[in-house]
Formats: sequence, C-alpha cells, structure tokens
Amino acid sequence: MIDMDKPTAFITGGSQGIGAGIVSEMAKAGYDIAFSYKTNKDMATEARTKAQELGAQVAVIQGDISSLDDIDRMFDEFFAVYGKINVLVNNAGITRFSPFLDTTPEMFNELINTDLRGSYFCAQKAARNMVDNEVKGTIINITSNQQSGCWPRASVYGPTKAALNKFTSHAAMELAPHGIRVVSIAPGYTRTRHNNQNDTKVIGKKYRIPLERFCEPWEIGRACVFLSGEAGGYITGTCLEMDGGALLPVLSENTYFKNE
Repeated sequence: MIDMDKPTAFITGGSQGIGAGIVSEMAKAGYDIAFSYKTNKDMATEARTKAQELGAQVAVIQGDISSLDDIDRMFDEFFAVYGKINVLVNNAGITRFSPFLDTTPEMFNELINTDLRGSYFCAQKAARNMVDNEVKGTIINITSNQQSGCWPRASVYGPTKAALNKFTSHAAMELAPHGIRVVSIAPGYTRTRHNNQNDTKVIGKKYRIPLERFCEPWEIGRACVFLSGEAGGYITGTCLEMDGGALLPVLSENTYFKNE
C-alpha cells in the first residue's frame, strides 16, 4: 500500500551507473521511488531489489525519453502509482562523441532529443503535477562538466549539456513563484561497472584529476538527497560541479600535487 505522506522521487535512467546510485541514496533517505530504464531489464530488476531492501516502494517503468509519447506514458504510469511527485531527477542521457567534420544529422538529433528535449519535457510533466498539487518540489538535471570544459569530439555533447544547464536557470526562475526549485549537477568522470579503477586507461585519466579518483555514483545520489531536502531549500537555478577539480587549471600531469 502506498503511503501518501511519504515523498516520491522519479529518476530517469535509474537502472545502472549514476542513476542506480541516485535510486539507492534516495531510497535510503525515505523516498518512495520510480525509475525508468530503456533496454536492460535485468539491471533494472537488480536496482529495484536493492532499493526495496532499503525500505522503499519501487516502481520500474520502461521507456525512452527521446520519445515524447514514451514520456507521456511513463509519467502516466508514475502518477497512476503515486499520484504526486516531489522530486524529479533527469538522469537519463546518452554520450556520443564525433569529430565535428564527421558529425551526422542523425547523431546530432539523437543527442538533442535525448539529453535536452527529453529532459526538458520530463521536467515540464513533473512541474505541472507539482503546481496542480501545490507541491514545493525539486527538479534536478544531471548534466556534465563538459558543459564548461572543452574536450575533443564533443561539439554536440558539450553544447547539449550546456543547454540543459541553461534551461535549469530559466526553469528555476519561472517555477520559483510556485516554490519549485530547479538545480543541476555536473559530474566529471564517474566510476561505473564499465570503467574498472585499475584499468590502465582509467589510471591515466585519474591522474589528470586533482583529487586523483573518479566520482562514485552514491556521491551524486547523496548530492541529490541534499539538494532536494530541507538543507538545500534555498538553492535554485545553480549547478553543483562534481568532478574532483578536473576543470581547474589544466596540468599535463599531476606533478604539482605529487611534489607538495
């Protein structure tokens, strides 16, 4: 049975990686959860079981946020279970890199439709429900430090994340009269099951980060808990960079920190 007094959170792309870390931490914090996944049902089942073991009611919703029809259906399913939403975390996204001269319209549209348009209309669906139910909720957009940094082959991905962060500011301004806060988190390199910390390639990247490690998904999850809770209640329209200092002045290698 659903406890209508418990806060609810919908995390898009919650079956693995950063999303699964957010699901677990929000469950620990006392939220009832729904999360979406696109294709990997086994990993979605694993994430659901973990959140249930942490005491959360959990709904799992299949869908692709690049499809506006899927967005409508996913939120219909969410509201059929919970009725209202307190927190939306726009985490679902794709990462694609290509040299500028080789970028195709298909790749451009795929990134824009998922990472920007999908998050935009998910936020709109959540915000409309918050307004209708007079919920002073929180919308969190997961962007990337690529919104500020400049890496090769990211002429679509980087600007798309920058646009999502700019949208955060505009939405925060328009929704503030309703008591709804909108914030973003910009992770850098983050550990997932696809990047073993002992791999040579990963070690090379770690030493370009002042803190010399990747972010952990649970750390981003705890940031979501903070930003959506009472302690973060005066924070809106801004971005939390979580990249271990990777956007600080670039060093060819981490000799400054090693020699101190």
